[in-house]
Amino acid sequence: MAKRQIDIVAEKMHLNENIKKYLKKVERALIVSIPIMMDDGSLKVFEGYRVHHSTIRGPGKGGIRFSPNVNLDEVKALATWMTWKNSLLNLPLGGAKGGVCVDPTKLSRKELEKLTRRYTAEIINVIGPDIDIPAPDINTNSQIMAWMMDVYSMQKGRSVPGVVTGKPIEIGGSVGRESATGMGLFYIIDALCKKENWSLKSSRVVIQGFGNVGGNIARILYEHGVKVIAISDVSGGLYCKDGLDIENLLQWRDNGGFLNEYDNNNYEFISNEDLLTIQCDILIPAAIENQINISNAEDIDCKAIVEGANGPTTPEADQILRKRKIIVVPDILANAGGVCVSYFEYIQDIHSYFWKLDRIHQELKNILVNTFNDVYLLSKKEKVTLRIAAYMIAINRLARAIELRGIFP
Repeated sequence: MAKRQIDIVAEKMHLNENIKKYLKKVERALIVSIPIMMDDGSLKVFEGYRVHHSTIRGPGKGGIRFSPNVNLDEVKALATWMTWKNSLLNLPLGGAKGGVCVDPTKLSRKELEKLTRRYTAEIINVIGPDIDIPAPDINTNSQIMAWMMDVYSMQKGRSVPGVVTGKPIEIGGSVGRESATGMGLFYIIDALCKKENWSLKSSRVVIQGFGNVGGNIARILYEHGVKVIAISDVSGGLYCKDGLDIENLLQWRDNGGFLNEYDNNNYEFISNEDLLTIQCDILIPAAIENQINISNAEDIDCKAIVEGANGPTTPEADQILRKRKIIVVPDILANAGGVCVSYFEYIQDIHSYFWKLDRIHQELKNILVNTFNDVYLLSKKEKVTLRIAAYMIAINRLARAIELRGIFP
């Protein structure tokens, strides 16, 4: 899917064939075995990955996910998208991604710590503040980043907070990091509504996903008086045409409850598949990749899709949505708030000087809104989708960097 997107944009840009070949390959991919002594005394060996797609514009940057579905191809694709995302925002960073094939819900805290520490030790030679800076992703969090930082720091003989981002604030993390992707989504949605002359407050929003990204954007929209009429987690979704009480649902989630167990006679329980086709103004897929595809793209009923997840829309679905005149704000722009504030955290760690929350939000808004305006303007000028326009900007910067640096040797 990631390679197909490159082909589509390269054709539109008349990109040099050699540059296209270069960008369709990852720089390096590390596969590691992670042996762990489990609590019951048995040995299990997990497989982990760290991929650098491109470091030509700066150190690699990208999250680490712990999931039973993680594989090398997925990590390569995610690393590629991180390259486009960082280039689009004009951050001096490359693209990287990592993961371990594991179901963390089946591990004790002790086993999870062992797994994290051994994985970090195995990839230690390809990470570092000037090489590659990991961050949280699916099923990883600030605690896991703290363990990773500790392993790296112990090996270096000094504290190195800049090796990872998304850390606890007490050891070099940044305020505003946890809600950054959701806050970034809000700034993008607000900018889109202004460009299209839509009223944000009267918009009806549907969100697939109720984790960090989905939960935060739901909360922010709710606090701004926007009706979130449907939301879902792994168990399914809840729908109410008059709007959901997001505050109570977040409390339910944080206490360990799933949406299919939430008792409210005014809410209708729906499947994740049905949620995507509910009539609304703005649809936010904020779960996993490939959710909007050729099988359901014709049934999507909204004015705009704002991609909170990475790769939620397939290229085939993109073509259908374009014909149906549904605006799609691509993942590399819509959900870039996370990596943007990760970059701020990295800067703060390097300088040992930490910013206040209002500065974080102001810097984040400036970068995202300015980038959105550039993408929107180019899409109108070239008569292409926002995704194509975003890729054109990102790939053009990468291509220029490759041309300037040349191909070694």
